[in-house]
Amino acid sequence: MAGIRITDRPAPGSAVRFAPDFGQRFILTVDTEEEFDWNKPIERSGHTVHTIARLARFQEFCENAGICPIYLIDYPIATSPAAAEILREPLAQGRAEVGVQLHPWVSPPHDEDVTEYNTFAGNLPADLERAKFDRLRRTIEDNFGKTPLIYRAGRYGVGPNTAQILADGGIAIDTSARSEFDYSFAGGPNFRGLPITPWWIDADRRLMELPLTTVYSGMLRQLGPWLYPRLWRAPQLRGVLSRLGIMERIPLTPEGVTLDEALRGIDIALDMALPVLVFSFHSPSLAPGYTPYVRSEDDLDALYDWWRGVFAYLQRRGCAPTSVREIMASVELA
Repeated sequence: MAGIRITDRPAPGSAVRFAPDFGQRFILTVDTEEEFDWNKPIERSGHTVHTIARLARFQEFCENAGICPIYLIDYPIATSPAAAEILREPLAQGRAEVGVQLHPWVSPPHDEDVTEYNTFAGNLPADLERAKFDRLRRTIEDNFGKTPLIYRAGRYGVGPNTAQILADGGIAIDTSARSEFDYSFAGGPNFRGLPITPWWIDADRRLMELPLTTVYSGMLRQLGPWLYPRLWRAPQLRGVLSRLGIMERIPLTPEGVTLDEALRGIDIALDMALPVLVFSFHSPSLAPGYTPYVRSEDDLDALYDWWRGVFAYLQRRGCAPTSVREIMASVELA
């Protein structure tokens, strides 16, 4: 797998095929992480983990809806006895799943300077990225009693060595690619031009890419992948096009996306025959005051209402929840 980048366009014939009875499914991924001030430069210290206590309510909420949430855990959460106490039983009983989320600035060994460039783990030297990943994966396995099979880079920060590191570390699915987004302005990866359908990163089919779901809506949505990036100097025009229903970019997340927008996005993704819709959000949004999206208890109520509306709509559209283990069992390798 040497030399293969997750940001490379997939090779012909690399699309993942699923068993005929798989249909169209969705997963709910939670970037389960420490709290920090999103408006300040990232630092190695000074974070908190207060919102861990809110995971119990969210887990119960998902179970009542028949959803198996996938907690993508970083090092401060992986080393938290409170997080292990809350999640160990649901993980053991298959009511939740766990994966790896690497925030390099808080994940040992701390052999790099904390700079914006280095917050993307894929920018680190290969040996250091591997050491951070290996230690985090082992810590999750030791403290949560489950071997993680899915990975997301913090800040979506994959690099030239990430695919090999993940395959060597027993990861079956990477879900770092945020199709239609570009983080190169900050030194991160560029995912523009990548599909939203899952693909095999390597020819041996050891590692699947399951990208986060983002679609374009509106009369000009077919031009979205070409036109939207060209409007980066005119964010107000992007807003006008969105409000007029001409073109808008819709990631499937409750953070900054209204329920009506999400339902439009779901319709588009399903009509495109997308086999797996990938939803995501950050665990600090489960309490007021830790992310820009949930500042009050009313905002928190709205977040739960968003999920209720999304779950109900997906059920009406015949899109059932799934899990990492079900995805792996349904893949056709021949």
